[in-house]
Formats: sequence, structure tokens, C-alpha cells
Amino acid sequence: MRKIERKWQREWEKEKIFEAEPDPSRPKFFITVPYPYTSGPLHIGHGRTYTIGDIIARYKRLKGYNVLFPMAFHITGTPIASISDRIARGDQKAVEMYRYYVSLYVRDPSEVEKILESFKDPINVATFFAERIHLDFKELGYSIDWRRKFHTGESIYNKFVEWQYYKLKERGLLKQGSHFVTYCLLHKQPEGEDDIQDADVNPVDIVEFVAIKFQYDDGYILASTLRPETIFGATNMWVNPNGTYVKIRYKGEVYYMSKDALVKFEHQYDSVEVLAEMNGKEFIGKWVIDPLGKKLIILPADFVDTDVATGFVYSEPSDAPYDYVALMELKKYPEKLSPYNVPPEVVQKIEPIKIINVPGIMGHHAERVVKELGIESQLDKKLEEATKIVYKEQYYNGVLNERTGEFAGLRVSEAKERVKEWLIREKKALIFYETSRKAVCRAGGKIIIARIKDQWFIDYSQGWWKDLTRKWLKEMWIYPEKYKKMFFDTVDWLHERPCARRRGLGTRLPFDPEWIIESLSDSTIYMAFYTIVHHIRDNDITPEKLTLEFFDYVFLGKGNAEELSRKLGIRKEVLEKMRQEFKYWYPVDQRHTGIPHISNHLTFYIMHHIAIFEPQYWPRAITLNELVIREGKKMAKSKGNVILLRDIVESYSADLFRLYVAFAADLDTILDWKGKEVESVKNKLLRFAELALKAAEYEIPDDFGTKIIDKWLLTRFYKRLKEAEKLLDSMKIRDYIVLMFFEMLRDISYYFRRVGRERGFGGIRSILEPWIIALSPVIPHLAEEIWSKLGKKGFISKAKWPMVDESRIDEKAMILEDSVVKLLEDVREIMKTLQRRPEKCIIIIASKWKREILRLLLDIKSKYGLNVGIIAKELRTREEFQNIMKEAMSFVQKLIRKPELIPPIIISQEEEEKIFEDAKSFLEENLEMRIEILEEEKALKFRLDKAKQAIPLRPGIHLQ
Repeated sequence: MRKIERKWQREWEKEKIFEAEPDPSRPKFFITVPYPYTSGPLHIGHGRTYTIGDIIARYKRLKGYNVLFPMAFHITGTPIASISDRIARGDQKAVEMYRYYVSLYVRDPSEVEKILESFKDPINVATFFAERIHLDFKELGYSIDWRRKFHTGESIYNKFVEWQYYKLKERGLLKQGSHFVTYCLLHKQPEGEDDIQDADVNPVDIVEFVAIKFQYDDGYILASTLRPETIFGATNMWVNPNGTYVKIRYKGEVYYMSKDALVKFEHQYDSVEVLAEMNGKEFIGKWVIDPLGKKLIILPADFVDTDVATGFVYSEPSDAPYDYVALMELKKYPEKLSPYNVPPEVVQKIEPIKIINVPGIMGHHAERVVKELGIESQLDKKLEEATKIVYKEQYYNGVLNERTGEFAGLRVSEAKERVKEWLIREKKALIFYETSRKAVCRAGGKIIIARIKDQWFIDYSQGWWKDLTRKWLKEMWIYPEKYKKMFFDTVDWLHERPCARRRGLGTRLPFDPEWIIESLSDSTIYMAFYTIVHHIRDNDITPEKLTLEFFDYVFLGKGNAEELSRKLGIRKEVLEKMRQEFKYWYPVDQRHTGIPHISNHLTFYIMHHIAIFEPQYWPRAITLNELVIREGKKMAKSKGNVILLRDIVESYSADLFRLYVAFAADLDTILDWKGKEVESVKNKLLRFAELALKAAEYEIPDDFGTKIIDKWLLTRFYKRLKEAEKLLDSMKIRDYIVLMFFEMLRDISYYFRRVGRERGFGGIRSILEPWIIALSPVIPHLAEEIWSKLGKKGFISKAKWPMVDESRIDEKAMILEDSVVKLLEDVREIMKTLQRRPEKCIIIIASKWKREILRLLLDIKSKYGLNVGIIAKELRTREEFQNIMKEAMSFVQKLIRKPELIPPIIISQEEEEKIFEDAKSFLEENLEMRIEILEEEKALKFRLDKAKQAIPLRPGIHLQ
């Protein structure tokens, strides 16, 4: 297989068959898949997305479209720079990892070391892996126009991004000011999704805590909460006895918080003075006064994480499962208080205070859920689940009661904001920002939330921009459809987003060059660059000539080509050609990618096109697929279960990989790569290859198509071909593969058993040409090989999708042969219940009167439905049924109870008898018993009880 694949990859490249040129006489189809990030080799999760994209591209070519499927490489941002830094610092983990990565492509150990040394320059990391990913993509058979490749660090691309940012600035979409962002303590700069480990599948959001001031000693303890409305039910304060805490001064007030929190606080607030450091134990047994004037004791709690918000937590045990369990533990085990000299009776007196009423919850909500889940320890992981249950029910159904003063009667969803505003207005709290989960950058630097001054950001909150985006989203085709809502949700919550940082690779902000445009912000409209980049290279156009006026003309049609030519020194015909090429290929007809990109890249992609281009160039469709796991577990380097694309091309086969990842799951389902399943698919692929290559050597028999079984094969194939086209058009790729590959293989196997080897290969030969064309988007290499064995000229990749030969579809033949298949299945099922093997099977063909009743029933059904009254009335008027009315009505009632037994057409007794006579030897061979065929009338004379059970096309079965 791999030998065949390399052969055709060389031929495709030699003949340049995927290089797309504008052709106004043909409809165009422009498909893109996000360019890969080149920090290392890609794995099969990436491969699933790129393979689906290629299947679409190849299918559209077969359908007559002029297809452009380009690819580039993304190097912008800090991940590659971080890798380079780690290697330069001699980080052994990084060095070993990248030594291994390089060795996947380079065999000479000394050359590996030389390349590894060069990685101290980040651009060498980027370009090395860009070329290797290019190699992997070619070896997987992707039909990409490689003339148009570039990487995002190239100066010509930098000029394009600069133009984009001038356009955003012109529209008032760029702003500068203080902004809270995800920030790396190692690199001392903002970090976006692409820079944070696993943020592509597990995003890191900014979470707003309310840090409430509790009077303590000479200042305030800041206790943080996501639910400020619960302050009315506070009963005590929690502190981690083993944590380290600090005393600080900020704007004339003294605050106490954890040492971990101090680092974050200093990045969110200016002029912080550290006064002292202390242990958590020092607070235990002391008292605080909450904003309502209540005196609360400070108690120890192991669940308090000093690295979450301010490291102090106030306790509201009625509605917080963690607080409830911690309090009950101290009551149950008072000896835990003895190291801190806290009298147990103080804790025994603390009782939860109910402040929220929820329909159906009579007592304390936290207590009820904790008991339902069987939680007894404050370290029980089920407490997270309990917290989510309580908060969800209270958020949607909870109402504050009379203990909350002026807020009584408010729903929790409204009270949360109102109480927060009151606390801040009264200077009894301040805001503390935290990450939604603990995170590190790709180099291992801790991520926090920091306020950055003079930060550049894109203002996605502007109403006109959101409105246009929502309107366009309604017009776009999003598949799977269920994800469309996620786009609308993203547009709703998007606001100001940082778009630049001071470190990493990428394009400098042209009007503020100290800043570098970050990776998600420079990759929103790059699809337009695909349409002209090869012309820029072919005509040696230098970056200096790629001015704002140049891009305005090419992409927006502004200005005059002749004047621009004189000004820039670029030939007029070249400028016009680029303008025409952009107009021909744009808009992007389909963008295919992974679901995690909805909340960032894909939404930015739509919005930036709307902001910069005319409506006729806005994106038309987005299709998505889920992630890939392996043997039921998430793939991770730490688990050693990552399968790289390089492993695929060396240890598997490109066509096997393509077939498996496209078949193993629907697009909206996580694909679980299972070794046994891959092996099973491999065996079927090899079986297909063996059959198809052998069949290519055969001639179609002269009498092919005269027998029912031949007509059955042709009908099955062409009906499937018709359905396959619909499935591909609607992105139901898995269903298409099941239909055209697996089910057709099953039909071929049956056909072989039915007619024997010689006619079997001749029968395959009759459908082989359209069959392999229909499968070529998935297994292109093998399809090309079979195509060439058939003596076809040119490439199957450039062929036309096969027409459905309607004259070959014979419904009656298919129904007749399907009845043989069903009979075979039925006999085998009956045999499972027997204790000894029968010697003979009598097949009983239903009588003619049952067919007349079926004819009548089908006629009445088409007019009135299965109305037994009308059927009975009609039967009574028919003379031929007068003597068998009881049997006739019994037969009718059986069919009405089981309408699936009603055939779509009427087959005569003679036709049905003939099909079973033709299949007699086949049935005898497969069932290993003698076969006798009797009409129902004769079977009744022999007193065979099963005769009465015979239904047209569902014979009675009598085993002896």
C-alpha cells in the first residue's frame, strides 16, 4: 500500500494536478482548513481535520468544481519562542523531546544534533517543522496547491497583516488602554489561547471574584467569593492553617491575603506595600467583623486553596457544600481544634443560616445535596459536583428571603449583581480577577490575570459589528447545525480582546512597533493572501512595494492599476491579474476545522471579514469535527499515547488512515482511535484492494444483467451511489463511507457466494469504474492504481463524479433477491433454537389469493391508510374471498399489526418461485441441507403447518 501511495504522490506532484488557476467557465470552490502551528510534528487529531478537508476538496473536483485547497504555516506567538528559549537554556526535557522529534525525520545522529543546536533561533524551529508538516501532508495524499504556501513570519505576510490592522483602526475597532488579560509570569507579558497549554481544548477565561472586606486587627481580611449574595448567611471565616499569608497596605488601607494572591494583586492594583508575612495558623481562633456588623470566628479548613483568589474564604454552610461539610467535620471531630486553642463549644453553636428559598427545598440546600451524594469529607471530589448542583438550582430558581434586608424577594440571578454593586459602592469590597482554571504557558510559566497599561485590544463589543455578525450567521451554513448556537453565544459575550504583546514571533503593530500582533489576531483573514501570494513570489515583488494602496486595490478594488503600477514599479497586468484572482476565488466557500475554534478563531474570522470586506466576500460555510482520543483516553505526551502523523505514514498507510478517521465517528462525535478497529478496517481495505485489482483484469460477461442477481447488484450499487452524493453534499461523511465501502463490500461478498468466482469478478468489473471514482476522495492512492489498471488515461483525481444509471435500477429485482437474503437469515435464526441440524428445508411460497389481498391493501392504503373497516368491507364484495373470509381477515390483521411485512410492490407467485429455484443451489450450499420449494396450496395438502405463515416475499419455512 505504501509503495502504491508514494508512486501516485510523485505523479500528482510531477503533473501539478492540484494547482488551481482561475477559470471563469467553471464554478469555483475555495476550501480552507486552518494552517497548522509549526512548534512540532502534528498528531492524528490534526490529521482528522485535514483529512476531512481533503475529502471535501476531492469530492468537489469530481463534481466539476474548480477547487482551490491551499495551505500555509502559522509561526506567530510565543510557543515557538518558548521552545527555543528552553533549548537554549539547556532544559533537558525540552532538548530530549525535540531531539526525538527531529529524529523522526532525520536519521543521521550528528545531523540531528546540528539541527537541534540551530533551534536556539526560534525561526529555525518554525521552518524545520513547517517543511516536515508539508512532507507529512503530501504523504497523506492531501490535494493541496503548494505554490501558495507561506509562513506567518515572512515579511510579505507581515505587510498584509499591517494592512489589516490599519483597516481595523480606520473602522474604530482598535483601542488602547488598561485591560485585564491572561498574563505569563515567566515571560512577563499577555498570553493568548495559542500560548497557553491545552487552551485550545480547555479555554482559560477571566473570572471576577468579589473580595469582601472583613474587619480584622488594624485592617481587613479579604475573603473572596463568586456569590456575594451569600454574605447574609456568613457564619465564620476559613483559612488554610498551612498556608502562607501577607499583610499589605494599599491606598491607605491594610489588607490580609495569601502570599499567592499577593502576586496577582500586585499585577492588578498599583502601589502595593508589603508589611509582613505570617502563617495561616496565626489567624485561627481570632475574630472578624463582616460588612453587616456580625462577629465571626476564623477556623481551619484544608479545602482552602491559597492559590485561588485571595486565599481566605468566608463560610455560608446553608448554600455552600464545602462550607457545610467543613463545619460538620469540626463539630464531629472537635480534637481538630485543640492545636489552635479554640473551644469546641464555639463551633458547636454555629448553625447554618437559611437566606435563599428554592421551591421543593425545605431545609438547608447544601445539607440536602451533600447527603444525597454521600459526602463526608471536605476533600471529597464530589463536592465540586455538589456545588454545581446547588448553584445551578439556586441561580435559576432561588429567591433571597427576609434575612437579606433590602434585597429580599430578588432572584439569585439578579441579587448577585445588586449585592456586588452595593458592597463596592459602600467600599466594603473590591474586585479580584482570577483564571477559570490553573494554567501555564507552553514553556511552563504560570498564568494569572493582570492589568496591562497601554494594551492594544480589538473592541468586539461594538453594537454594529455584533449586529452584522449575527445577521450573517443566520445566512451561513454551519454544520453540524447544533453548533450554530455556540457562534451566537460567542458573539454575545465577546468584548475587548488584547491583540498584541511585547514578545514572540509575528508582525509588529505598524503604528506602535513595540507591540507584536498576537497569534489569534493575525490569523483571521489570511485566506485572502492565498489568492495572491504565488504572484508576489513569481514576480519578485519586494515587501516594500506591498503598501496599503497595493492591498486596497487588490482586495477592495480601490485606486487605479495604472497609477499604482507607476508608483510601485509593479506591472499593471500583474496588479490586474491579482485583483481578478482574488475576485474569482473569494469568498471562502467552506472552512473546515475543529470545534474548539468556535469561541475564538472562527468567530474572529467571520467578524474580521465583515469589518474589512464587501458582503459578497464574506464566508459562506463553516464545518466542524470533534477531537480524537485513543483507546478511550485523551492523548497526551505525558501519557505516551500520542500518535503522530509521521507514525501514520511510516507504520500504517495513508489510505488506511484516511478511511479510518473519516469512518470511525460522525463529525460531531469524538473519535476514539482503537487499535483493533484500525486492524479490522485494514483487513477490509486490503480485501477491497485484492478484489478491485483482480476485477480490473476481467471482462464483463456477455450475458451480465440478464439474471436477477446481476440486476440486484446493479440496483444496490446505483441506489447507493445516488444516496452517497446526497450524504457528501450534507457532510454526512461517515454515512457515505459506510454505504459505499462497507455495505458495498458486504454486497460483493454475497454476490460472490451467489454466482461464484468467475462471474463474481465480472460483476465487480461492471461497477468498478464508478465505484472507485466514488471512493477516490477517501482512498485516492488505491483508486488511482485501480484506475490505471483499468487502462484509463489521466488521473481519477480529475475525473467526473459518476452519473447514476437509472436504467440499471430494477426495484423488482432487488426486492426478489433481498427476499433470498432474508430467507437465509431467517433459517439461520430458526436453526439456533434447534438441538440437531435439519436435513431438509421446505420453502413455502405464499398463495395467489394473499397477493390479491396485498394488491387491494396497497390500493386502499394509498387512499385511506391501513383502515381495517374499509378493507373488510371491500373483501366482502369480492366473490373470490367469500369461502376464505376468515383466513383472509386473519391475514389482513396480521399485516396491519406488522406493516413492515407489506412489500412495496406485488410479486407474482411464479416470479417468487423462480427466484428461489434460481437460488436453490446457493441456499443448499450455505445452509448445508437439501432445499425443496412448494407453493402454499401444495404444502397445505401435505399438512405442513408453516404453510399458513407464508407471506408474499416472506416464505413459510419448514425444517425436517
